[in-house]
Amino acid sequence: MQSTASDTKKRLLSGVKPTGRPHVGNYFGAMKQFVDLQEKYETFVMIADLHALNFIQNKDEMKTLTHELVLDYLAIGLDPKKITLFKQSSVPAHTSLTWIFDTLVTVPFMMRAHAYKDAIAKDLEPSMGLFNYPVLMASDILLYDPEIVPVGKDQKQHIEYARDIALKFNNQYEELFKLPEELIVADVETVPGTDGQKMSKSYGNTVPLFGTDEEITKAVMSITTDSKGKDEEKNPDDMVLYQIHKLFNSSEELRSQYTKGLGYGDAKKMLIKDIIDFVTPMRERRKKYEDDPKLVEEILLQGAIKANDVAMKKLQAVYGAVGLTS
Repeated sequence: MQSTASDTKKRLLSGVKPTGRPHVGNYFGAMKQFVDLQEKYETFVMIADLHALNFIQNKDEMKTLTHELVLDYLAIGLDPKKITLFKQSSVPAHTSLTWIFDTLVTVPFMMRAHAYKDAIAKDLEPSMGLFNYPVLMASDILLYDPEIVPVGKDQKQHIEYARDIALKFNNQYEELFKLPEELIVADVETVPGTDGQKMSKSYGNTVPLFGTDEEITKAVMSITTDSKGKDEEKNPDDMVLYQIHKLFNSSEELRSQYTKGLGYGDAKKMLIKDIIDFVTPMRERRKKYEDDPKLVEEILLQGAIKANDVAMKKLQAVYGAVGLTS
């Protein structure tokens, strides 16, 4: 029997919550990696709408943000012919497996989770959804037997939880789950926002990835600069403006221009043009999918069919191992 591409590639899984318009930091910090990795791995990309219920509790907002996120990921270059794109809520096995894991893990184990500890430190009353989300996340991962899960440096605990829960199940019942490895893309730096802090919606310092020309221009013109004037020699690595600009143009020529004292006004005009040139093909792809909602529905349907096929086989094996089937 001839092997297929998926037989020879390692499997990768990642989940993305629908939390609003993506910005340049989202793209270079995470989104771009999925596009780059889809060539190397058998890739499953999950829209984590069940996780999003911890933050979004409005029906219309959830539907809109979920649809927009699907468009965004198709726009940046995720290829439905190469990856499996699906909504978490379309695969009931996620919540079924979570209950089985819930019966194995302890409350003290769950109280180690960063999100729970942060909520307690802020005198908040965390919901059961927030308290239990690492178990659901473990189910998200372990159902698909991925070898690789890409995460940021601050998200390693998610993989540690999944590995610990897999080990606990394997030791208690039988060895059904692979132990996933995190993939941290080493050369991805924190993208600075317009004020020099980490680019974040909560800081209001973002450059929108799919903004209008006017929105991009306004954001770029607000990027903080120092007091050095034109023609004064500068260290580009100390400049917020250059740190953002090099994401779109990493040439030595641009770096040299900044070093030799490129005026900030000229630099910002160049950056505006570079961003717009960069996102224009993405805008065009996004418009194509936006104008063809049936195509988007079909992509998600086919993704759900494949994801359910993989997940249900694993869940059936779990049911057998714990004695829920004869």
